[in-house]
Amino acid sequence: MKMIWSIVMEPGGKWSGRISRGKLLRFTAIDAGANVSLLLYHAHDLTERYNMPDTLKAQYTSHLSTGNTLMSDNGRVMASIVSDDLGWHDTISSYTSRAMTNAKYGSTNYQELRNDWHRSGQENFAVELIRNGLGVRDLMPNVNLFSKVICDENGSMHHVAEHCYAGASVTLRTEMDVLLVLSNTPNPLDARSAYPSVPVKMEVLQAEPVDDQDVCVNHRSENRRAFENTWSFYGLI
Repeated sequence: MKMIWSIVMEPGGKWSGRISRGKLLRFTAIDAGANVSLLLYHAHDLTERYNMPDTLKAQYTSHLSTGNTLMSDNGRVMASIVSDDLGWHDTISSYTSRAMTNAKYGSTNYQELRNDWHRSGQENFAVELIRNGLGVRDLMPNVNLFSKVICDENGSMHHVAEHCYAGASVTLRTEMDVLLVLSNTPNPLDARSAYPSVPVKMEVLQAEPVDDQDVCVNHRSENRRAFENTWSFYGLI
């Protein structure tokens, strides 16, 4: 696999960029307890984006791991998970807000602390969306890489503190040209009282062509249909 580009996202960091189809996005937690919130949009039609309800109901799951795909609201596969050390990535607990961050970690601001202030996922996403011609109206349900959130018998949601270990990685493959938006901010349900300080490395590599035996294509019949929708789309342009 040919390395194309890499970056280390520091705690509180954010990033966005357009990545073409056929690339591997490998995320590695440099320390334990990482969380990277992720949004996906079609790079050439920003009205098409990751659809959480369709992704989960089509694959009969509430979390994502190897074999799962991230589907768009047009029934196409935007990205798929081809490798995963953890077996569980959160799709249901959303991202942090300014009010939530202040309440949990204490009120901070850039004017006083510069780059050591505590950023929220909502603010990071808003900045990156505006940079790419979108706005806060385009915020939507996200994926939280490295986090495990479970529900108890009463329906209450709980973050599993020891889920992500240092060096854990997950690799996504882009099936469409995408706009990727990232925020290295805490999971909203993380019970730690100190703002997590976990850098995460992202590497972009060239992927091998998808074949008929691919684990993501064959994960479910619904996955194959979504892949066929994606292949048809690219076959006609």
